[in-house]
Order: sequence, then structure tokens, then C-alpha cells
Amino acid sequence: MTGQVTERDAAFFQDWLVTAADAIRANADRLTDLDSAIGDADHGNNMRRGFSAVAAALADERPDTPGAVLLLGGRTLVSTVGGASGPLFGTLLRRTGKALGEAERVTDEELRVALETGIGAVGQLGGAAAGDKTMLDALLPALDALPDYAAAALAAEEGSRATIPLRAHKGRASYLGERSVGHEDPGAASAALIFRALHEVADR
Repeated sequence: MTGQVTERDAAFFQDWLVTAADAIRANADRLTDLDSAIGDADHGNNMRRGFSAVAAALADERPDTPGAVLLLGGRTLVSTVGGASGPLFGTLLRRTGKALGEAERVTDEELRVALETGIGAVGQLGGAAAGDKTMLDALLPALDALPDYAAAALAAEEGSRATIPLRAHKGRASYLGERSVGHEDPGAASAALIFRALHEVADR
């Protein structure tokens, strides 16, 4: 690849998580509706509470590196979101932030590599793989499309919708067996919103 390399600072990452929080809040009812069909009917409310807490924590502390922004976001999600969503989305941010280290600015390629670590950690924690009807079905195609943020956002949304005909093999939805077929996975839908927010911030 040729041309100028874009570097992202802490403000970019803070913008990303705040934009993601706005998107989660705007779609919380839809996420809960999705979870009502195959889960505990609390995903939207849990994610709204968690990401609202992330936005508040970032406003209070204003970390000065990209890694520190994601670490704070991840810690906040773990401590404020119950069930499986808090540990899974918190792990995504924490492990990605840890992989970025203490650099003050990171390139898009460095973010892609760090996200690969974070998404890998999500798979290990949940014991899931592609096609299990989980958030990974949005995260993995998005990762493949990086560092093109527009393509990654589209891939995440398509990956989320592609969970509709799948039978769940992990989480509470797996208890439903064949009845889990025909519903979009709420975790994948949330992951798609997070990547859409990343694209929006990068496109400004």
C-alpha cells in the first residue's frame, strides 16, 4: 500500500466509543427486541447502561493514549454490564487496548492487528467460532475488511444479518435449538453498531 499513513490519537478513540454509546442508546429498544426472541430480553438495556457509563468515564478521566481509552472502556463495561455481554464486549476493548500498548498515536494497520487480538480473546472467552450465531459473526468479517472502515462496517452489518438463518450453538439462545433459527443475534447487532461508529468517526 502506498500513500500517507493515517495515525489515530486518544481523541479519535474517545470519539469512537462516545459515538458507539450514542448508537447503542438509539438502538437499545431494537437490541432488546432481538434479545426477547432468543435471550433474556435485557441486552439493549444492559448495553445502553454500559456504554453510557463508558462515555461518562471517558469524560471524567480523558485517557491520553488510544490503548488507555480502550482499557478504560473495557473495564467500565465489565463492571456495569451483567450477563455475558459485559465480559465479552469488555474483553474486546480491554484486550485490543492492551495490544495497542502505550503509544500516543497508532496507525490503522496497528489498530487492525490489535483488534485481531481482541476478537481472538472474545472467541476464547466464549468458546465460540464463526457460524455459532454470536457477536463473532459480525466481528470476524469486519476484521477481514480492515483497515477499510467503510467495508468493515458493511461486513459487520451483513454478518449480523447472516445470523438470522443460523441455529445458535452458544449462550442462552442455544437452549432454544431449532427455535433460535429466524432471529438476528443481538450481540452481533451490537458489534455491528460499534463498527458503524468506527466508520463514522474515521469518515469525519
